[in-house]
Amino acid sequence: MVIVLKKNSTEGEEKELRAFLEKKNFKLNTVSGEENTIIAAVGKSSIDKAEVEHIACVEKVIPISKPYKMASRQFKKEDTVVEVVNSRGQKIRIGGQHIVTIAGPGAVESREQIMQIAEQVAASGAVMLRGGTFMPRSSPYSFQGLGEEGLSYLREAGDRFGLLVVSEVTAEHLIPIMADKVDVFQIGSRNMQNFDLLKKVGATGKPVILKRSYTATYEEFLMSAEYLLASGTDNVILCERGIRTFEHTTRNTLDLASVPVLKSMTHLPVIVDPSHAVGIRDKVPSMGLASIAAGADGVAVEVHTDPVNALSGGAFSMVPEQFDKLMRDIESLAPVMGKSVAHVMLVPHVERKKASRTSDSIIVSYCGKPGCNAEAALKGYFDTSAESLPLDSFEEVFQSVIDGKADYGMIPIENSLGGSVYQNYDNFKRFQDVMISGAIAIKISYCLLGVKGAKIEDIRKVYSHPQALLQTSRYLKGHKDWQQLEAYNTSGAALFVSENGSRENAAVASAINAQIYGLEILAQGIEDDASNFTRFVVISADNVESKVSRESNRTPNMASFMFKAKNEPGSLYSILGVLKDFDTNLTRLESRPMPGRPWEYLFYADADLKSITGDPDEYVRKFVGKLQEKADEVRLLGVYSEVGRY
Repeated sequence: MVIVLKKNSTEGEEKELRAFLEKKNFKLNTVSGEENTIIAAVGKSSIDKAEVEHIACVEKVIPISKPYKMASRQFKKEDTVVEVVNSRGQKIRIGGQHIVTIAGPGAVESREQIMQIAEQVAASGAVMLRGGTFMPRSSPYSFQGLGEEGLSYLREAGDRFGLLVVSEVTAEHLIPIMADKVDVFQIGSRNMQNFDLLKKVGATGKPVILKRSYTATYEEFLMSAEYLLASGTDNVILCERGIRTFEHTTRNTLDLASVPVLKSMTHLPVIVDPSHAVGIRDKVPSMGLASIAAGADGVAVEVHTDPVNALSGGAFSMVPEQFDKLMRDIESLAPVMGKSVAHVMLVPHVERKKASRTSDSIIVSYCGKPGCNAEAALKGYFDTSAESLPLDSFEEVFQSVIDGKADYGMIPIENSLGGSVYQNYDNFKRFQDVMISGAIAIKISYCLLGVKGAKIEDIRKVYSHPQALLQTSRYLKGHKDWQQLEAYNTSGAALFVSENGSRENAAVASAINAQIYGLEILAQGIEDDASNFTRFVVISADNVESKVSRESNRTPNMASFMFKAKNEPGSLYSILGVLKDFDTNLTRLESRPMPGRPWEYLFYADADLKSITGDPDEYVRKFVGKLQEKADEVRLLGVYSEVGRY
């Protein structure tokens, strides 16, 4: 059973509860969260849950009928996200909305070999490096691995390229030898039911990839995971690697149904190893992509620069070019699945800054070309030392702060006339490693820009961002013969008009674009309302240990968060009641459909903190804690400062 403790429970009351349960021969495991402490009590003896509920520190008792207790969805409704810090101080997260890729050779053969492969898989987008060093082989005459020497090479390669190190532990005596050299232990399919090994590995507390045996049922698989969880680690990653069937064309039969089925049974992340499942090199990429489409949290594949001469797994090892193509395909599929692909930061922030033109400057990315509104917002929020990084899409801005290419990103979130930029609400759902660090609202004024010598009567086509066309609709309706064509951003529209050179073309953009792109202002102030403002938010990564601190030490006056209302009558009413109880001024509430979950919605909310007294962070922590009792999937996006309008 799962016992949820009251938030105000004392240490003495918890000791009393533990003593009571231990007397009943229950084995206890404690999970401490930000808001609640949970005790998993596992044992053969039966007990009336009312006996436990009457103990002072107990909030509620949840019976678990499954034989696997801590691994079950009954124990934990939300997905577990395993977090591991790499050599660059970056938190790599497995589970949730993240897709991770593990790549490397079947065996570490030499220092040169593993360095070369690590460099290539890192460049393609892997975040973990796999490699066998103590090899469990079917034949005693096969290559058994380089042992500790190979482990040192693997660690060196991982550190150099920012990759987490994964290697299989095959025996209990190897645990202390490997513990300091690997970031994630791997338990192979042969050892899935080696319960003594599972207990010893679990006791280290390190993350573990547990591979399914080719003869194991789902329940047997989860019972093995239970051994790891019960022994001390909270971070278990399940790996499907194929099962034995009557079909012998492939090495094993890849059971892709295991992905959605396991996800309904357990909260643990599920990844797939198509290399060992299929065993045929040119079939691995398609099965890797199919794994992501099935909902897997990542793939683990074997990659070798010379698979023909590989000492292990050559037949199913992809060459680097195949892996690179697979990564590009996964990047394309990820948005369809509502997920983002985890990347390793190119270099640590501190090293990148040393290489920058000004060592103390910050880099801020935005979507558009020089002269766009996002660049104006950037200049309004940051001081003159900030360097701008123009990109082609909002998704690239989000990814740039996660990858470390930029310290911050500047993205629009709403306009006073055109409404919300829904694409960026959805990006916050998809990119879970991003937080809001600040905000600014700037006044938007638009002009009609044409090439030199053009006149109003020459214009036939008008280009701009859809929001800009919407915000100038009254003026444009006065010219019904003009064709309105969408561009990805206003400055891009101005650049196109300039490069095209036709007098029939015009762009709706700010006046600064005329100077930048050599255009003429044909009409000024064409926005529908002079009170036209766009609110931009400053985003930064929360997956970097040494992330940039709150900008300019401004006092926070806003908070943003997302939540899903429970599927029960009055759920949203109850949530809004929490905000009223905290005297919170909610300034925005938007709902967005959740990808792959028809008729389920995620709410985005902004709260004004200007009138509160005391520490804003502590105030928000408390009301978010209460929200978590009333809502599902609550995520705090940021407590930050919004500066005045420019």
